[in-house]
Amino acid sequence: QVQLVESGGGLVQAGGSLRLSCAASGRAFSSYNMGWFRQAPGQAPGKEREFVAAITSNGGSTDYPDSAKGRFTISRDNANNTGYLEINSLKPEDTAVYYCAATTSYFLRHGGYYSYWGQGTQVTVSS
Repeated sequence: QVQLVESGGGLVQAGGSLRLSCAASGRAFSSYNMGWFRQAPGQAPGKEREFVAAITSNGGSTDYPDSAKGRFTISRDNANNTGYLEINSLKPEDTAVYYCAATTSYFLRHGGYYSYWGQGTQVTVSS
C-alpha cells in the first residue's frame, strides 16, 4: 500500500506559477512510477482524468502530453518520498483538481494502470 497526499494548490492569477507536492508513505515510494492527472470542473462523469506528466521510479525518464510540454515539469525526491509538479505560465484552463498517482506499470499515460491515488489538490487560475 502507498498513501499519497497532494498539497500546494490554490488560487493564482493567470501567468503565475505553482509547485504541487505529493507526499508518499507506506511501501517504498522509490519502487513506483508516478504520474500527475487533472480533472476539470464540470467534466463529464466517467471521463478519464487528463494525464499531464509522469516520471519513472528512479527519476530517469519523464513523459508529458503535447499540451503540457514547456509549462509542466515533473520531478521527485525519493530520499524524502515526495513528488512534485511545477506549472508555469498558468492559464484559466489549467483550473482543475490535480491528482498524483503511483503505479508499477509502464503505461504511464493511462489512469487505469495506476494503483494508488491521492485525494487531489484544487488549482484555480483567475484571468
